[in-house]
Amino acid sequence: MNILALESSATACSAALCRDGALLAQSFQCSGLTHSRTLLPMVNDLLKNCGETLEGVDVIAVAAGPGSFTGLRIGAATAKGLAWAGDKLCAPCSTLESMAWPLAHLEDQLIVCAMDARRAQVYNALFLARGNRLERLCPDRAVSLAELGEELKKYQKMKIVVGDGAMLCYNTLREEVPGLSLAPVHLRMQSAWGVARAAEDLAAAGGLVTAADLAPVYHRLSQAERERLEREQNLR
Repeated sequence: MNILALESSATACSAALCRDGALLAQSFQCSGLTHSRTLLPMVNDLLKNCGETLEGVDVIAVAAGPGSFTGLRIGAATAKGLAWAGDKLCAPCSTLESMAWPLAHLEDQLIVCAMDARRAQVYNALFLARGNRLERLCPDRAVSLAELGEELKKYQKMKIVVGDGAMLCYNTLREEVPGLSLAPVHLRMQSAWGVARAAEDLAAAGGLVTAADLAPVYHRLSQAERERLEREQNLR
């Protein structure tokens, strides 16, 4: 199975092509340029350099959330366009699960996935590394750093923090949470290879969807929506 994976949920942007679980190529960029400018050219160059075409791709995978509202929309829209053009199925992958996969080889360590959600919160999920698989310990969620710190204290295992919110999480909690460490820089940021790996499990579980049914998963209201609700409540 050929999987074309897209990751645009945070500051970094990447695309990867995987065949039967093996990474054929990955393109990664964290230059500050907008994903709407970089993602499609990245995909086109990746396929061309691999001697592959969209017709040869079986599944379009994308980090569907949580993450940046704009980034998730760009990723989902790009995946939809590519899938519609070739009548492909899509894999809407958890951003948090996807970022944990590059660390799954760290047997029996607790992988703490963290994305900055602002307001002293992170988007978070916890996974236990099992070598060739991940054991999910909680659902994807938005949680305060204080609540996360209290939860992590209950685990005696070594803990490694990954994601664009890893530095925030580590700097805030390292003195109160024993055994907490940062993932190495080259494995810390979200990447499309992790999305492709998550897509394999999703496909095996029958979780693929059509382009029409693909949608971002935000996990909470946008700032504009929250402010609108606050204004409405204040007027009552």
